[in-house]
This record gives sequence, C-alpha cells and structure tokens, in this order.
Amino acid sequence: MTHRMRVPAVALLLAAVVALTSVPLARAASRQELERDSRQALRNLIANNTSARLLSEKARAVLVFPNIVKAGFMFGGQIGDGVLFKNDRVAGIYNSVAASYGFQAGLQVFGYALFFMNDAALAYLDKSEGFEIGVGPSIVVVDAGIGKTLTSTTLTQDVYAFIFDQRGLMAGVGIQGSKISRIGK
Repeated sequence: MTHRMRVPAVALLLAAVVALTSVPLARAASRQELERDSRQALRNLIANNTSARLLSEKARAVLVFPNIVKAGFMFGGQIGDGVLFKNDRVAGIYNSVAASYGFQAGLQVFGYALFFMNDAALAYLDKSEGFEIGVGPSIVVVDAGIGKTLTSTTLTQDVYAFIFDQRGLMAGVGIQGSKISRIGK
C-alpha cells in the first residue's frame, strides 16, 4: 500500500472509531445487562485464576469489559462497554475503543479486566480525557508466565490487565492504540 493510500485509509478508520463512540450505550442491551455480564465475568475470572483472585483482594477498583468485539482486515478496530466496580459497587460505565493497522485479518470477541491497584491510577482514569493504554499509569498484562509469579509482595504496578473468554479467530501483527472513556455513572 502506498503512502497516498495509507493516509485516507487511516483517516477513514479514525472516523469510524469516532462514529462508534458517539452512541455510548447503544451497543449494550441495557445498563442492567451490562452490569450483570460484567459481574459474572469478574466472578468467573476470580474463581478460575489465582492471580486475579489475589489482585481482587488488593485492588482499589476493577474495570470489567465482558464483551469486546474486534474485527479487521489490514485496518482493524475493537469496541465494547464495561463497568467499574469499587468496593463491589458500580462506580461508572466506560467504553473501550481501539484502532489498529498491520497484517491482520479476522473477527474475535473477548473480555478484559483492569485491576487498579492504587488511588493515583484510579484518579487518572477519570481526570484524563480518556485513559489511553500505553499512556499514564504503568500497566502489566498478566499472562500465564507472570501470573504464576504474582504474590502479595510482588504487586508493584499501577494496573494489571487480564484478557479472558477469547472466541473467534484473529491473526496478525499490527500497531494498536486503545482508549477508555467514561460514558455514565
């Protein structure tokens, strides 16, 4: 793809992302269903993952996106809504949007949870104009390898992320930017 073709394609992708985020709760059937699905996803994650259980005991809050939809062919995007739980109570509704470019193709649905370990990371979530993954507090994506080494004394980062319930097929390598924005209380 030539440089002339890339610029309009990137602009088109960004326009699509903006359009998707302008309809905040339309993707979720209802706030109650989103809360129910988020609670269930968090319960399942904690029940089936020792590291997530350890983090949940120490976290100030947990932001759960139970159903993120990701699709792409060269250009890609993902979107979904989630719930922030603080002391087991709903503290806000959020939207996650990402755009990517690279050698990729497929469709995938998955969930993810962000465990905010301190007040500064949690405050950044709301004081920023959208929490951008890769900007702001340090985030560790917990995989099988790191998950086995987490203990209450090795918890040193601001935010820990878990990806769960991956369904579908998505393959490729690309560059991705992700943004999380508050859309409701």
